Amino acid sequence: MNTPRCAPKEHRSDTPWLPASLVAADRAFTLLGRCCNSLIIAALAKGPADFAQIHDHVPGIGDRMLAERLRELAAVDLVTRTVPPGPSSRTLYALSPHGNAFLIPLAAVMVWAEDHFPATGSPATE
Repeated sequence: MNTPRCAPKEHRSDTPWLPASLVAADRAFTLLGRCCNSLIIAALAKGPADFAQIHDHVPGIGDRMLAERLRELAAVDLVTRTVPPGPSSRTLYALSPHGNAFLIPLAAVMVWAEDHFPATGSPATE
């Protein structure tokens, strides 16, 4: 049995006939499935943080990747970026209203993942 493979987004001609909700869900999973994006959102769930604070809460991420991910999340309005006035001000990142709205489904995915994809071992087979 062959496993279906998704073609890159720019080459998918079948997208227009899919229900809008599936297209939107696919876009969301693509963005949120990128390395560390969910961890960054979870780090910001506690409130605004600067780059170094976010870096401390996302293990193993490099500075360049964190900066790129923060730009991506800001570009789709999940994260806001604020530069307070002053000479030694730190850029603060926070969840936007859209980012805050994602916390409920993120919590549901976390509960589901604990049951079906535990952190250690193989996926649950129950």
